[in-house]
Amino acid sequence: MRRRDLLGVAAAAGVVGATAPYGIGSAAATATPGAPPLIPTDWASVRAQFAINPELAHLSTYVFAPHPASVRAAITQHRAGLDADPSGYLHDNGGRLDQAAAAAAAEYVGSRISDLAFTDSTTMGLGLLYSGLRLKRGDEVLTTEHEFYSTHEALRLRTQRDGISVRKVRLYTDPARTSTDEIVGNLVRAVTRRTKVVAVTWVHSGTGVKLPIRAIADALRGRGVLLCVDGVHGFGAEDVDPADLGCDFLVSGCHKWVLGPRGTGLVWGSAAGWSRFTPVIPTFDGRSIGAWLGFPGDPAPPGQAATPGGFHTFEHRWALAEAFAFHKAIGRDRIAARTRELATVLKSGLAGIRGLKLATPRSPHLSSGVVCCKVPGIDVNEAVARLRELKVVASSTPYEPSLLRFGATIINNEADVEATLRAVRTLV
Repeated sequence: MRRRDLLGVAAAAGVVGATAPYGIGSAAATATPGAPPLIPTDWASVRAQFAINPELAHLSTYVFAPHPASVRAAITQHRAGLDADPSGYLHDNGGRLDQAAAAAAAEYVGSRISDLAFTDSTTMGLGLLYSGLRLKRGDEVLTTEHEFYSTHEALRLRTQRDGISVRKVRLYTDPARTSTDEIVGNLVRAVTRRTKVVAVTWVHSGTGVKLPIRAIADALRGRGVLLCVDGVHGFGAEDVDPADLGCDFLVSGCHKWVLGPRGTGLVWGSAAGWSRFTPVIPTFDGRSIGAWLGFPGDPAPPGQAATPGGFHTFEHRWALAEAFAFHKAIGRDRIAARTRELATVLKSGLAGIRGLKLATPRSPHLSSGVVCCKVPGIDVNEAVARLRELKVVASSTPYEPSLLRFGATIINNEADVEATLRAVRTLV
């Protein structure tokens, strides 16, 4: 096989980067069939880009997001092309569209494309990360009691396979009253000479607590410890680059606060982080395939080397370009401010309901868009069902004890928050 033929095969697999502009499904599209033109400064216009049921107050779109019009249009266009001529459309467009999506993601997170690996979800990213970090028997990973199942399970499986040690620390007793000093102090005091990795979550899905990642990173500096962050409930809601957080890895899905294509995600890694990682699943990057066939050349950069190969739901992965462009058009800082504004009103309203216990800190320094509370005397699943009857879509936290949970994204408005507060008052 000639090198030119190899690159053609790799491009057909959607793995060879190109330098062409976005082209098909341009992320800059401002008018999409079925939706009015986007006016980025108008929140009503932003809301109109989503085909959500207007009769419901959707306070759980951050769990599993609907797509804005530009993303829906891109998915539809790519799917039609793949259905009409799968091999031809993939061969002619795969490399260019992969590059467009990767470039848009890299611009959004303020990094190089080579720093990013692409996955299907946060869970896949966490599994890849904690399976691929170079650790030996006796090394320790320090994590917390507040992590989601995916982190705990990925580490448990790694323990079974390699005999590493995993310890869990409690960062706070009362989430609503916690502080930076309490969180950082409890974590750092638990670090030992055997600790090689600290695994935490940016925004806790069980309480809404937002960890002070920068302060944690500063406290860990010089200890030779990798700081790995499940960032899914901060990514898309906070105006911070991963490098600014000071972590070594940040893992996130793109179908939550980013409101991007369902079944997409990424892993960002620092140079220090990637230097201690070995890929778990073969990549389809052309350089790696070329090396396998004996062609000379540079190895794949760390992000591309860590991106699982194989055929994917390309129409969704390619539509990441539109998702990040949608956020760029609105402004990441404005999205973060809007999220904070709606969450603040929601928390204030919930805190004023007699008998209800707010679990999420009131301060935006220690919380983001996730808001959790406890309604005494009623099962949380019953509460979710009763709210649904009142046309408010909430969720329950997948922890024990389970709490009632809300999250206002840029899809929402003040009327949704007020409807939610009215409905919650009927529960107490």
